[in-house]
Amino acid sequence: MGKTRRQFLTATSLGVLGTRVLGTRVLGTGVLGERALGAASGSLGARQNPAEQNSADLPPGAPPAFGTGPAVGPEVSATTFAEAEKLVQFEMAADEREVAAGSWRKTMAALYERRTGPRKAALEATLAPASQWNPILPGQKKGPERERFVRSSVDPAPLPARDEDVAFATVTQLSRWIEARKLTSERLTNIYLKRLEEFDPKLHCVITLTRELALRQAKEADAEIGAGKYRGALHGVPWGAKDLLDTAGIPTTYGAEPFRNRVPNEDAAVVNRLHAAGAVLVAKLSLGALALNDIWFGGQTMNPWLLQEASSGSSAGPGAATAAGLVGFAIGSETGGSIVSPAMRCGITGLRPTYGRVARKGAMTLCWSLDKLGPMTRCVEDAMLVLQAITGPDAGDVGSVPSRLDFDAGASVAGLRVGYFPKWLNENPATAVDRAAVDMVRNAGMVPVEVSIPDWPYDTLNLILFAEGAAAFEELTLSGGLRELKAQVPDAWPNIFRQARFLSAVDFVQADRLRRKVAEMMARLFSEVDLLLVPSLRDEMLTITNFTGHPALVVRAGFVEVAKARSDWAPDPNHPLPTFSPRRRVPHGVTLIGRLFEEGTMVNAGLALERAFGVVGERPPGF
Repeated sequence: MGKTRRQFLTATSLGVLGTRVLGTRVLGTGVLGERALGAASGSLGARQNPAEQNSADLPPGAPPAFGTGPAVGPEVSATTFAEAEKLVQFEMAADEREVAAGSWRKTMAALYERRTGPRKAALEATLAPASQWNPILPGQKKGPERERFVRSSVDPAPLPARDEDVAFATVTQLSRWIEARKLTSERLTNIYLKRLEEFDPKLHCVITLTRELALRQAKEADAEIGAGKYRGALHGVPWGAKDLLDTAGIPTTYGAEPFRNRVPNEDAAVVNRLHAAGAVLVAKLSLGALALNDIWFGGQTMNPWLLQEASSGSSAGPGAATAAGLVGFAIGSETGGSIVSPAMRCGITGLRPTYGRVARKGAMTLCWSLDKLGPMTRCVEDAMLVLQAITGPDAGDVGSVPSRLDFDAGASVAGLRVGYFPKWLNENPATAVDRAAVDMVRNAGMVPVEVSIPDWPYDTLNLILFAEGAAAFEELTLSGGLRELKAQVPDAWPNIFRQARFLSAVDFVQADRLRRKVAEMMARLFSEVDLLLVPSLRDEMLTITNFTGHPALVVRAGFVEVAKARSDWAPDPNHPLPTFSPRRRVPHGVTLIGRLFEEGTMVNAGLALERAFGVVGERPPGF
């Protein structure tokens, strides 16, 4: 179905292939002159060089006309437009090019004054676009009608004697031991701090170790719990933050060279909520620079299960650290696969919440209408314990909305209709583990339902991601700061943000309209089923659900054998990936997709499948 995501990154359907046209910069990359025209209506007609309009010369009641302000910006010619047409795949006739070239400096060039001056207007990093994505369509039900949270009451088993076994315990277990005062937060925090220092040289997953803060928070947690003030399941549990979440007085680097000395003054909303829950922050964890893939200014984060390959990204550090038992849980973020992919490769649980459920105030913005924050844990129930603590809106994030969370760990899943795509199960990237998962659905009492979707150009939606990302990092692009990033390959942000300057605004609007069409298609699909079960990295569904805002849950389902290291990056013949003989055994996950704001139902199904798969307890060797 069309190009894959990686192919789209390097050769988009819009043919965005360059950044200069015959030595003349066009479409907003040059330094444009004096002032924007104030026209609001009127017509240029057939005039190639309309006269400048002076309001003093107009009769009373005459409206301003387009294209009658002073000429600004660099000269352009019909040849400029002929070359630019190749970028936007729109062809004009020769006479039309002459009109366009003759009027460009009066009609269009002045529209860039906001950036080029003389009357420049700064756009603060916290300023969101006026247009907002609302995943709930008109007339559509918005999630559950009640607020309920019932965690499991399973006995956590005796506290292990070995620190290693304690480290790999789930939050579900750790919280019960801490609550019962069988385990102190200070002991647990020291276990994780020691493991972070011991294993980070192998994984390159830590950007900043927050030792002083962690020990202070751990001692406070123990004192409060000892005094009978237990805050809940996360009280005293150490965690790691993807290093795009602001932490007051502690560096937040975005994994990118230009920001490696950035120290915010305030905590992000999610950090505040986890502090309030009594969780203990032990580390700021790595992410691919500016939230892309797994290479950051300190190196490349590696997969604990296979140290010859990277952990995937961009939530690379959260994935690796959680899988290796270096933190109790972590917070990652996703725009187009950044929780799902590292969770799948590192063999952990990743929960990408519904768009708007978790406030992003104080988190790095890559794409206002796509960014989501979510838990990365060692088992399914842990993810829900964390989601309960971080869910909710914040005035600092205009995309966040009030929502209910309805979850009962003991609820039955019998009769849930789980849609699956028969065609996809027989194509890459599906494996025997994915195909077996359909039988597990049936064995758990749920009902597999065959479904399909239209063969549409879903990758076209990435125009929105590229344009919003380029807007979010416009200053870094124009100043040349992108050149400082370690990854400078064609499918990295520096090239894509520069290319995005040449995307068409008209095509952006059309992609936005397609986004609504896709959301309507998904609404029809979810009228037939309660959940979807999909291969985790199936490109169409990864793209679709990130743009529609549906929640996703990655569950470890089994193991596969690989003969070659996997990568988020486009193939580079000059740097071939390692090969393995014999093949290496690595974990493999499947993904559940839920209805908007119905994470509870999705997680209940995930719990049932996790029990059926029976592989969640196996650890990566050597850790």
